[in-house]
Amino acid sequence: MPEHHNETDWPDLAGRLTEFGHRQMVRVYYEDTDFSGIVYHASYLRFIERGRSDHIRLLGIHHSEMDNPEKGERMALAVRHMDINFLKSAHIDDILAVETRVHAVKGARMILDQQILRDDEILFTARVTVVAINRDGKPRRIPEKIRQSFAC
Repeated sequence: MPEHHNETDWPDLAGRLTEFGHRQMVRVYYEDTDFSGIVYHASYLRFIERGRSDHIRLLGIHHSEMDNPEKGERMALAVRHMDINFLKSAHIDDILAVETRVHAVKGARMILDQQILRDDEILFTARVTVVAINRDGKPRRIPEKIRQSFAC
């Protein structure tokens, strides 16, 4: 049976918690670009998804536990709305920083501000509304444990 690595083997794999929230570095690969070597617009959405997922993972909230019936009502986090701005292009081989900040946590929703930077230059911004849903896809209040993790 193969040995599985845990996060302590790769401490920066999920990025880092910061004073403002979370920061994760990503490299732009060929698969992230169009034929000209410029990052394809949908790739930015994948980058910020990784940022959101790893942010909550580092806070001790794991997606696999949220959908575990032994841990209480099954739930998931789903994107409800995004306001996005493409400001400048990223290119193949760029090293980008994905930053995530919690704007608000209210009832069943969480509003996050995210940006992607190359060095100090902001390339992309997004305000993302994420909702907690039960197994049937109906909204449910964000559990207190998650709310406390975000200090809201």
